[in-house]
Amino acid sequence: MATLRLGDIAPDFEQDSSQGVIRFHDWLGDSWGVLFSHPADFTPVCTTELGYTAKLAEEFAKRNVKVLAVSVDPVDSHQKWIGDINETQGCSVLFPIIADADRKVATLYDMIHPNASTTATVRSVFIIDPAKKIRLTFTYPASTGRNFDEILRVIDSLQLTDNYSVATPVNWKDGDDVIIVPALQDPEELKRKFPKGYKAVKPYLRVTPQPNK
Repeated sequence: MATLRLGDIAPDFEQDSSQGVIRFHDWLGDSWGVLFSHPADFTPVCTTELGYTAKLAEEFAKRNVKVLAVSVDPVDSHQKWIGDINETQGCSVLFPIIADADRKVATLYDMIHPNASTTATVRSVFIIDPAKKIRLTFTYPASTGRNFDEILRVIDSLQLTDNYSVATPVNWKDGDDVIIVPALQDPEELKRKFPKGYKAVKPYLRVTPQPNK
């Protein structure tokens, strides 16, 4: 099985879901995407994760992001589980959950790690841009819930750094100062791109206010 790496095109697939058949690349369209897997339906950590994701619907929409969950259980199980999630987490799950009973998506995205479990998917996350390129991957063990505020933070960083000649420093959050990329050295271009100026801590470490704020 090929390892998916940053910059690779996210594998396309067609699979049933809680909202009908999903043709992944077509469904994604011109949006960013978050594809994230769950060990199984009716499991406690997953229930909290999907509930919190549902509560972030407006935040994802503001960033032009579509969310797609994956579980190896069938559609009828998903529908019952969604009822539990909405009830226990005080939310409305409006995004689809892939019914990956044949493990097609789990196999394409290497979501089953045999040394952890031969049947259940680990907690994988893929952030995918509108060009269908994989921009972030991370994997958590089944026992540890993911930090979806971190997923939003990374999306903010990716969307910012795609459009400006900057990188984001440690623990950066939207609105914080950013770092000018070292490759940018022309004084006139620096003035044009960063009219608020910058502080050169070191020649390679130049801090500037976030450009789009």
